[in-house]
Amino acid sequence: MDLNWLEDFLALAEQKNFSRAAEARNVSQPAFSRRIRALEDWIGTPLFVRGTQGASLTRAGLHFLPSAEDLMRNLHRARRATRTVGERETGSLSIAATHALSFTFFPGWIRRHMRFEALGTLNLISDSMEACEQIMLGGEVHFLLCHSHADVPTRFEEGRFESTRVGQDLLLPVCAPDARGQPLWPLPGTPGRPARLLAYSPASGLGRILAAHQSRNAEASGLESVFTSHLAATLMTMAREGHGIAWLPLGLVEEDLARTRLVRAGPNISDIPVEIRLFRSPDCRNHAADELWSRICKQGSDII
Repeated sequence: MDLNWLEDFLALAEQKNFSRAAEARNVSQPAFSRRIRALEDWIGTPLFVRGTQGASLTRAGLHFLPSAEDLMRNLHRARRATRTVGERETGSLSIAATHALSFTFFPGWIRRHMRFEALGTLNLISDSMEACEQIMLGGEVHFLLCHSHADVPTRFEEGRFESTRVGQDLLLPVCAPDARGQPLWPLPGTPGRPARLLAYSPASGLGRILAAHQSRNAEASGLESVFTSHLAATLMTMAREGHGIAWLPLGLVEEDLARTRLVRAGPNISDIPVEIRLFRSPDCRNHAADELWSRICKQGSDII
């Protein structure tokens, strides 16, 4: 029995198509089909009805499906629990952080709160907000560090995932200056010359915050989206080169503003105040994580 066979079975039960399921499992279709056949041989009965319209579960397959799902859940739970026991001995700490905070906020913040010599290993995973949420929900990290706004909910169940404010930031509309030092793309844009927006992709947490802000403000009507990325650093580079306006964290653009590589594209009313929050996993715990959380709580942060 190969664990991959169970994962293949669940993928095919969901996709109901050998080609799509093989693609989701990142294997060739012939190899995928052989593994499904191997599972059926091991169990001793067909699990799928093959047809021109795809694959559907047999009665035996329907009977096996909940058992396969439970087995995979239990295996992953056992893996997390075992890893947690091992991490208690090594003192390792895993933190997921969005790209912008990994670059600007995290290094100084973690240095203030943790003694590196007391840690076995510090593992920082930097990714988009969507990917970080998935990692956190899977119980693969102790903490998630991200920008947060009261009007933008996260995927974390309130009451189960504790969080605390560890800092604050501003999203500022910035663009390159023209020859006179004025914004090349001033806000608000006009119907004849709409301001060019360098936008965040849906995977970005900052993009969610900006979308919520713009849905309540008239300035969005004068914006034309011309470029999309989930990386604030990429949008900053595009803004420097004169391609449009980007709402960027103050912590990221402070030096560029001081050196006039970027200028404000609009008045202060266009700024978006945001929090920097640390979310704690209910499933991934060890003494290093407990120590970090205790240090932060002692400083009087806003715990919810």
